[in-house]
Amino acid sequence: MTSLLFRDIDIVDGTGGPRTHGDVLVRDGRIAEIADSIHTDARVAGVRPGSVLAPGFIDMHAHSDLYLLTHPEHIPKITQGVTTEVIGQDGLSYAPIDDAALALVRKQIAGWNGNPTDFDFSWRTVGQYLDRLDQGITPNAAYLVPQGTLRLLVVGADQRAATTSEIDRMCALLAQGLDEGAVGMSSGLTYTPGMYADTGELAALCAVVASYGGFYAPHTRSYGAGALEAYAEMIGLAKATGCALHLTHATMNFGVNRGRAPELLAMIARARADGCDITLDTYPYLPGSTTLSALLPSWAMSGGPDAALDRLGDPAARRRITADVDVHGSDGCHGVTVEWETIQISGVGNDELAEHVGRTVAEIAAERGTAPVEVFFELLVRDQLATTILQHVGHEENVRAIMVDAGHMGGSDGLLVGARPHPRAWGTFPRYLSRYVRELGVLGLEDCVHHLTGRPAARLRLAERGLIRPGFAADLVVFDPATIHDTATFEQPRQQARGIQHVLVNGEFAVENGTATGVRAGRALRMDATREETR
Repeated sequence: MTSLLFRDIDIVDGTGGPRTHGDVLVRDGRIAEIADSIHTDARVAGVRPGSVLAPGFIDMHAHSDLYLLTHPEHIPKITQGVTTEVIGQDGLSYAPIDDAALALVRKQIAGWNGNPTDFDFSWRTVGQYLDRLDQGITPNAAYLVPQGTLRLLVVGADQRAATTSEIDRMCALLAQGLDEGAVGMSSGLTYTPGMYADTGELAALCAVVASYGGFYAPHTRSYGAGALEAYAEMIGLAKATGCALHLTHATMNFGVNRGRAPELLAMIARARADGCDITLDTYPYLPGSTTLSALLPSWAMSGGPDAALDRLGDPAARRRITADVDVHGSDGCHGVTVEWETIQISGVGNDELAEHVGRTVAEIAAERGTAPVEVFFELLVRDQLATTILQHVGHEENVRAIMVDAGHMGGSDGLLVGARPHPRAWGTFPRYLSRYVRELGVLGLEDCVHHLTGRPAARLRLAERGLIRPGFAADLVVFDPATIHDTATFEQPRQQARGIQHVLVNGEFAVENGTATGVRAGRALRMDATREETR
């Protein structure tokens, strides 16, 4: 590592306070000095006029669990200025695991991460997975133990209550993952098998997380019909167990929730007043993104992907699924009936289906003169559940209201696979700073940087990251507030952001003069028993 000097630059330090101006010296991967003027023989970093120096951005909700390893240069995130990601999201990931559970997980979340056939999945524990990350990644990564994977390991893929001994076993596996460095636990409560857990089962697990000083990051049981009740369940868990709660991709979607974000925020404010530690993250877009199979009712996924595919070949099961998605409301679709005109295909695993990418299920059905649900069934079967979608169900007023909450942070929720993934995978952080700071003024620059850096670092208990302070790790980004801009669109989502000149991870250039360097200075951010990062 070499010494590097940022001279005569505006400093937005991540605290939310007003910017300052001066010099910042980086040495041996850390911020060595901040002063009005520093005299040194260190290399001087060239910076464009008008640029600011800020802490590197922290993505509180990332789906890069495999991408970090299969594409270690990680262009989509590092060119946004992201220097740390939180993975293991939505209750499904690859550690802890055994051979049988791995086979099911790989198939179930192929639409999130791909399913490479020639990839080495030789780890089995959280610690071993973090060791693999340490072999060479570009941004840092922190890991959440996925509750759905725990359930798959211990209970299996069936829809049933866990026994007392099974809950004890899940708690033991969770504790092991936390001992090995995880920062908390995630759930995906509209995804199987995690959604089969009742509140009591979740409470037992949250008590373990609380005992380690970690946090619980749930994808709740609904963001549509019953959304407020679903949030209330999670807040009740926090109150009952003392577990810190981080509401991941917090939103209020579908027609039933238009304009109702203030009700959610009032509920959170009351809980905080009662002593609950609650934060949340969002992405600055209206559509969501998931797998097409997620729209299936939970009973149809019982037993795992292969059992679901068998049901899709059964006429009686198809009739029952049709009633749930078109008439009653599927719990997989947040308790509402599926509005097929909002379901846009973003990626397929089967190349023979590529012609459907970018089109809605309703458009495909209209062209064929058939019912949309028949297109749904065909895609699920021919693509072996690997199809990814965009759901155009968000509301701008809700997005803006939630992003000004006192506990708000940024999370891309970006899927990096598929022909036309959601542009949030490439554009979330520049979009906050361009659209919602410069163009709309919803957030001030210093406040927004705090949302994306210092505040998430505090939630993660990264004692020496997220701020520009002497002794802190040199995770830094240089950007121009006047020109930073997300160029990724729904039509062309894989487009690098503009206005970001330099990105440093642990003191090394990951992006220099707008170009990724290929340097892999990131590492797994393991937490010790006090839940602060171990150097």
